[in-house]
Amino acid sequence: MQVSVVGLGKLGAVLAAVLAESGEEVIGVDVNPAAISAINEHRAPVNETGLDDLIRKNAARLRATPDLEEAIEKSSVTFVGLPTPSKPDGSFSLDYIKVAAKGIAQALRKKQSYHLVVISSTVMPGSMDEVVLPLVEQISGKTCGVDFGLCYNPEFIALGSVIRDMSSPDMILIGESDERAGAMLEELYKRVCKNRPPVARMNFVNAELTKISVNTYVTMKISYANTLAEICGQVPGADAAVVAKAVGLDSRISGKYLQGALGYGGPCFPRDNAAFSYFARECGVDADLADATDEVNRRQVRLLGDRVLELVPEGETVGVMGLSYKPGTEVIEESQGIQLAQYLTEAGREVIVYDPQAMASARKVLSPQTRFATSIEECAAEASVLVIATAWKEFRSLTADQLKPGATVIDCWRILDRAAFDAYETCGLGPASELAVEAENA
Repeated sequence: MQVSVVGLGKLGAVLAAVLAESGEEVIGVDVNPAAISAINEHRAPVNETGLDDLIRKNAARLRATPDLEEAIEKSSVTFVGLPTPSKPDGSFSLDYIKVAAKGIAQALRKKQSYHLVVISSTVMPGSMDEVVLPLVEQISGKTCGVDFGLCYNPEFIALGSVIRDMSSPDMILIGESDERAGAMLEELYKRVCKNRPPVARMNFVNAELTKISVNTYVTMKISYANTLAEICGQVPGADAAVVAKAVGLDSRISGKYLQGALGYGGPCFPRDNAAFSYFARECGVDADLADATDEVNRRQVRLLGDRVLELVPEGETVGVMGLSYKPGTEVIEESQGIQLAQYLTEAGREVIVYDPQAMASARKVLSPQTRFATSIEECAAEASVLVIATAWKEFRSLTADQLKPGATVIDCWRILDRAAFDAYETCGLGPASELAVEAENA
């Protein structure tokens, strides 16, 4: 099958490569000449784990062009993976999607055969029925369900693991205009997916609601775990990791995303939660859970920052290791590590930072007073308190002799052996009980 992908950014470029890996002939489309050149030169246009290798491996089945009409004519399925930026009210903009939809519709006017259009970008509930479908029908002069099909098929991915998430997803979500469109897309995914994920097919609005609901539920779970960690941190002998592990054994709950640490960040979780809250209000429903989730998330940096300030006198240096919002990516959007560095700098502390990939991005947003280490060792050697804000595997190599004498490590993600450090703290670990102290001193 020949497939076209509109948008060669962090979503579309990986989708194009994964489709090519499954054996499809893929044409990428973008208005950015650099992205087109990268694909045609068998390079990744964006930074994503494994993407360079995947593109080189499938170079014979993957090319790019700025000509949308050509791509539509030479394919039978078109995926649209363009940004839907958040508006100030929390809803998503359809500006890029509408431009693409108009171009696709104009190309469909000249095409005689059936064509399937798939929107992979996250959109607000109602967008497919109220905006995309009528726009394509009006401009193309054709009828959805007869001359072309339309599906809403958002991806559930995390930067740094996008290839794996697309190749072996937990599920495939399909909002379909009609039976034929949904069946055609499901059949394509049978070739793409290395596992056999369940396929949930439904109408547009249910699929749109499902997408933002999934991420909103996950963020609620993260904020619950962080609230539990706050409580455990005040209870002698309590350990949030022990409690969360036991709670997660219940099949109704599971242990995924149930680790008390720092809050969530990135380009999806915060904005999907905000979109859910916005849509609830538009429906006349109080979004108390979503709003509380966001409030809990926002206070995590302040709580950690205040603890650091208790430990570090003025004139001493704080180290923050981990500036990307998660390991495996350079993306710093809504990063808790970035926010922590900013909080401490504004409080008048000297801050030195390090990250394996996100240093260039961090330099654009952090204060000029921030110092940028060139290695783990440099960051650790200068900090009176060293905070591990992102669980990069590289940080697991940290040893006590690399620290400044008398320094405290705050290991938010518990990636280190606490017994190897004299002064070690983490999220959700309560003070030693009197009995434990007595036993230790005996």
